[in-house]
Amino acid sequence: MSTKNLSDIHVSVLDLVPILDGKTAADSFKSTVDLAQHVERLGYRRYWMAEHHNMAGIASSATVVLIGHMAGATSKIRVGSGGIMLPNHAPLVVAEQFGTLGTLYPGRIDLGLGRAPGTDQMTAQALRRDLRGSVDDFPQNVVELKSYLGPVDPTAKVRAVPGEGVYIPIWILGSSTFGAQLAGILGMPYAFASHFAPSHLHAALQVYRDSFQPIGELKEPYAMACVNVIAADTDEEAIHLSTSLYQSFLNVVRGTAKPMQPPVKSMDGLWDASERYAVQQMLRYSFIGGPKTIEEELKAFVDQTGVDEIMVGSNIYDHAARLRSYEIVSQFFKKSL
Repeated sequence: MSTKNLSDIHVSVLDLVPILDGKTAADSFKSTVDLAQHVERLGYRRYWMAEHHNMAGIASSATVVLIGHMAGATSKIRVGSGGIMLPNHAPLVVAEQFGTLGTLYPGRIDLGLGRAPGTDQMTAQALRRDLRGSVDDFPQNVVELKSYLGPVDPTAKVRAVPGEGVYIPIWILGSSTFGAQLAGILGMPYAFASHFAPSHLHAALQVYRDSFQPIGELKEPYAMACVNVIAADTDEEAIHLSTSLYQSFLNVVRGTAKPMQPPVKSMDGLWDASERYAVQQMLRYSFIGGPKTIEEELKAFVDQTGVDEIMVGSNIYDHAARLRSYEIVSQFFKKSL
């Protein structure tokens, strides 16, 4: 059991840049800028966006472009990827892109790496032209990428310019023990995707801490977990707002592509018992309620996991309600400088 208080650790944001029903991607980008500026004022530590492709409800496919846009619209908050799906990209290209971002916005860019494609098999092939590379190449590609973003080496045959000598913290993201062990062995910070894949959270954190080697800048393990939070002024309002999140994950279970739907009075009639079970299993680490409920549940989560940082995804249809959710959460955590 952890002895950390919420006020001892930082809180960050994961924004999937949702496209709302009846709205456009352009509307999503405007809302994302507003949200990033809002959470920066509230003292959040990081603002990450994730690479997804061929999804009608998510506008963050060109993740690097959006990171630059958000960094330019803010001044202090760290901006990064949660994550870049490395199987879709040549490590050199990623190093050049993030080396450019790190040069434009020194000390503010994070690079989170995932080993999933972030999409379906057919779209993965359209992204890569062929599938000869696989997730099994992930460790080798991470090491290659780290070398491009390492110290300046004039003798290297291949160099990332800009990139080399630009300090970009690189995180390993995961939803299993594979990434956890890799992050530990390489001495890298680790972020777990408990907001949609909760099953291996505790095992992965244990593997990460047990395997950690202080071989780089990081001298001790640093673990972050991402969770869903729907916070409102009352439990009842939060439960109502959460139905948009449930509908989004119901579409994932069904394999249907839809923009984010507005909240409904009840999910009854929208899902059957097996679908409800599947969605609730995926959303096990979702904290929904008023301020008191949220504080108690987040504290219990930190007690159980001992994480060093929490990343919050608040997938709420109404923009004002989404801003309010992040406002409520911010009051419990350590503020970033």
